[in-house]
Amino acid sequence: MPNDVRMRTLTIAAARGLLRSRDELRATGLTDRELSARVASGELRRVRRGRYVHARDWSGLWSEGRHLLEVAAVQMNSDPPGPLFTGVSAAVLHGLPLYRTAPRLVHAAIEGRRHTRSRMGIHWHDIPVPAHDVTVIDGIRCTSLDRTVLDVTATAHQEAAVAVADAALRRFAVVDGHHQDAELAGIWRGVLSGRAHLVSTRGIRQAREVISFADGRAQLPGESVSRLQLHRLGFRSVRLQEQVIGPDGETYWLDFAFERSRCFGEFDGRGKYTDPSMTGGATIEDIVMAEKRREDAVRGVTGWGLGRWESSHIRTPDALGARLQAFGIRPP
Repeated sequence: MPNDVRMRTLTIAAARGLLRSRDELRATGLTDRELSARVASGELRRVRRGRYVHARDWSGLWSEGRHLLEVAAVQMNSDPPGPLFTGVSAAVLHGLPLYRTAPRLVHAAIEGRRHTRSRMGIHWHDIPVPAHDVTVIDGIRCTSLDRTVLDVTATAHQEAAVAVADAALRRFAVVDGHHQDAELAGIWRGVLSGRAHLVSTRGIRQAREVISFADGRAQLPGESVSRLQLHRLGFRSVRLQEQVIGPDGETYWLDFAFERSRCFGEFDGRGKYTDPSMTGGATIEDIVMAEKRREDAVRGVTGWGLGRWESSHIRTPDALGARLQAFGIRPP
């Protein structure tokens, strides 16, 4: 299903609300045979033993929402206090993005005498998690935000790792949505880099590189991955969240500013036009017209061009490079 019809976010409470137990479904009049038939036909999806979701709700979710449903279902099926969720499973509890990542298993830390293994859709990790790295979110135990960032940046593919690190740093060091406090960002990088030894030995190098590269001014995962691809293309001095004052004193913020090419750059995610949480009830036509007026104003007061790209253009550095060249933006 294309991203433009998917819900962008899902809270833990909403995830619990979407899940239906076998008893709840039977209370609506469904027999066990009818329940099995609806699962077989695709009308219902079995998330975990005894936990179901309507297929229309499942299909309307991004991977973050789908995995959050799986985590919530595991928690609801567990005896108190429930598993200690880690890695990507902790990430969705913290509301962090999973860029192009669709976890096959729920991840949790082993507590007690067990060996690392996968069982009934859960990957149990034999990793030490000290008490100060444990938090509780809406009644669900998981690793702290910092520990979760370390685990994900060490194990995820680099694009997903950068998106997670940017999102976490944004919460810590971006004070007004556009300006990053350099001192706070330095503290955050120092603390996490100093704790990188806690993660898998194979992932220490990537974790430290990603933490060093992180920038909280990226507002969307697509902007984070755009930064990464620009870096791979050789760009080193692109300005982020560039402020432009319009002809009537209005303020505009541009994702990227390419000084040498005298051109701004914007990652144009589909959610801007279709996600109810971002559109504020405006129609696509209204949003497109507002974007046109914004672009005209920016061009008029700066004399700079403006290039746009979408998710398909940031899959590889070459794809983004080709898109940028169409706007006269070339790597140094």
